Amino acid sequence: MPADWRVGRFDSLFDVQQGRQVSKKNRIGDNHRPFLRTKNVFWNRLDLSDLDEMHFSEADESRLALKPDDLLICEGGDIGRTAIWRGVISRCYYQNHLHRARIRASEAADAQFVLFWLWYAFEFGNLYFGRGNVTTIPNLSQSKLCELPLAIPPLAEQQKIAGVLGLVQRAIEQQERLIALTAELKKGLLHKLFTEGLRGEPQKQTEIGPVPESWEVVQLGECCDIVSGSLSYTDFIKMGSSDAVDALACMGVKVSDMNLPGNESRFVTSNLTKRLSVDVARRKLVPPNTVVFPKRGAAIATNKKRLTTTWTVLDPNLIGLSAKDSLDEEFLFHWSQTFDLRKITDPGPTPQLNKKDLVPILIPLPKDIDEQQEIAAAISCVDNKMTCHQRTHATLTDLFRTLLHQLMTAQIRVHDLDLDEILQRSVAESGDATVNPPIVGNGRDRSLRGNRAHNRPVQDRGNES
Repeated sequence: MPADWRVGRFDSLFDVQQGRQVSKKNRIGDNHRPFLRTKNVFWNRLDLSDLDEMHFSEADESRLALKPDDLLICEGGDIGRTAIWRGVISRCYYQNHLHRARIRASEAADAQFVLFWLWYAFEFGNLYFGRGNVTTIPNLSQSKLCELPLAIPPLAEQQKIAGVLGLVQRAIEQQERLIALTAELKKGLLHKLFTEGLRGEPQKQTEIGPVPESWEVVQLGECCDIVSGSLSYTDFIKMGSSDAVDALACMGVKVSDMNLPGNESRFVTSNLTKRLSVDVARRKLVPPNTVVFPKRGAAIATNKKRLTTTWTVLDPNLIGLSAKDSLDEEFLFHWSQTFDLRKITDPGPTPQLNKKDLVPILIPLPKDIDEQQEIAAAISCVDNKMTCHQRTHATLTDLFRTLLHQLMTAQIRVHDLDLDEILQRSVAESGDATVNPPIVGNGRDRSLRGNRAHNRPVQDRGNES
């Protein structure tokens, strides 16, 4: 620990108080006021969209009044989780499963720094492991909270550390807003393009609603092959890799591979890859540009669809749609995101999808494949934007965790830190070189803007024998 840092008990810096008990008795009265529960408190933020109310007497209001910079710390559930009260609404109080911690002397501690310290200590450093009371429901009592040791740098350094971490957090929050906005944009775009098309032609009414007059509505079985491959995932594990010059890089994918970083829309990586001969790949595997989704179990409810990027072995819990010549694969992939797998699942104790459930599904289809490709390209632009924001968000989250650890353990000192340069380098490594980081020097938060991601090359599907 640096010579100018010290260690002190939590209650040497903060006055700690718990809130009012939630009970039927305490709800009786005519002075109902909003109050915070543990479900409203998240790390570094409060959710004020769903506040409960109960009666607070005049004495309760005086005792439980919140002031800006008060910390609200969870006593139960995710113990230690902390947010700062900013005074957004008046006459709001808190329940007894929350601790209110108020700084005793403003020259001794910075509330935002202490929040980040608690975040590090509880979530990443495991410094307070075992500090909670161990019962059937773990909890952080007032006495346990008061005795927690804190690292206490000089106030100026606390404020600088809080400022740096706060800037990264605001950048993360901005990406979260952009991701949400992009998702809404895509939802609206999918509806518009699959009901109106791109060419401004009149619409006609069909079994699935309005579509452009020149389009057809056909069954999925007419324009797609329902595929799962003839090589089992277990046999693929046992096979050796081919060393032939023309051998193809092939993947084996499971439901869990859908969640790997980079696989948000396409299988660009998996936990099982091998090289197989061209003949084996084309006879036994599903081809590139196949739309894959879960067909069995709880994973169906995730409604996830992914596009293969090479010849692929599917595990028994996955099934695929491979487009025929009249259908563009990207068009099929984007359209597949408009229907909910749960609505076509066989009922029963184990949810299941079969070929018979997929074949009769109706798809709106432009006769001109060029129009299909134009629609797919428009949606892909939004997808690329989403991928850009998601990668930037992941990079910034990793950066925050690294900085949190290194600053709280003094592995780096805040006065040696060039956050502009670190942010630029980190975001550039995520593939979005145009992102502008927050400016540290003057405290202004410059927009994190992403450019359109490079389109991935589409591989030839190959001939199926």
